[in-house]
This record gives sequence, structure tokens and C-alpha cells, in this order.
Amino acid sequence: MKRLLTALMALGALPAAGLAQEAHSPYAHEGSEQVKTLSQQEVDDLLEGAGMGLARQAELNQYPGPRHVLDLADSLALSAEQRRAVEETFADMQGRAKALGRQILDAERALDAAFAAGGITEEALVTAVTRIADLQGELRAVHLRAHLATRETLTRHQIHEYDRLRGYGGGHEHG
Repeated sequence: MKRLLTALMALGALPAAGLAQEAHSPYAHEGSEQVKTLSQQEVDDLLEGAGMGLARQAELNQYPGPRHVLDLADSLALSAEQRRAVEETFADMQGRAKALGRQILDAERALDAAFAAGGITEEALVTAVTRIADLQGELRAVHLRAHLATRETLTRHQIHEYDRLRGYGGGHEHG
């Protein structure tokens, strides 16, 4: 028996201090101070109106994003009118996204509080999760709509150049 314990300790199967090992949750250090169920990066992205990959379908199918178009404005040779239109699209998108982000955070806090209180019901759970999902869907639509509007502002050549500059296969069709 002593040889078995010594062998197991040598292999790392048992800690030297005892036979039981403390379990570690993969969630233990992920949460932010504001919402313990979301990472700090997720909270920051929601508060800043960041894209978070929510409009990937548009981005990868020749519907450029307004933030990236503004970043590439000189390379795309945007006219003053195009730049103004894309700036307006971006500002509108970001304002709406920030407002929805705050609502999502509030809804996540409420769901967490319901679990923390220890008495959440099936009905309350479904209501809370459905509310969060609806808000997330609205947020995604805000970002996708901005890509639609941005595409309408650009020429076909600018869209191809955007795709090339972003590394999407030289401006070929993606869809």
C-alpha cells in the first residue's frame, strides 16, 4: 500500500499534502466586476457598441462594415459625401448598440440575481432568457443593418477593394 501511494504521488495523481485535491471551476476567474457571468471583454464590448463578430455574414459576403470602411477611407478613396454617410451610419449603429448593450447587461444582472436569490422558477427563467435572447437579436440586427447601409454608400469597385484590403480573397464573391 505504501508503495502504491508513493507511486501515485510521484506520478502526480495525488498531491503531496493529502489524498484529496481541490477542484477548480473553469468559471472561477472569468466574470467581470459588473456582471460575474460575463467576461470583462464582453462587458466592455457591450458598453462600447463593438461589433463582436455579430455581422460576420455581412462582412464575409461583400457588405462592408462602417467602422472598417472609415479606417480604410483613404485607401478606398471615399468622397466627402460617402465619408459623411458612413460616419452617420456608424454613429447611429454605435448609439443603438450601446443602448442595447446596457439593456443586455441589466438583463444578465437580473438573471444572475434571480439565481443568487435561490428561488428562480421555470417561468421566471424562460422569461429572463427570452428577454436576453431578444435583446441579443436586436443588437445583431443593428450591426447587420449598418453593413447594408454601408454597402449602399460604396461603389462596386470600393467593395472589391475593401475585400482585398481586409484579406477576403482579393474581392471575389463570397456568397
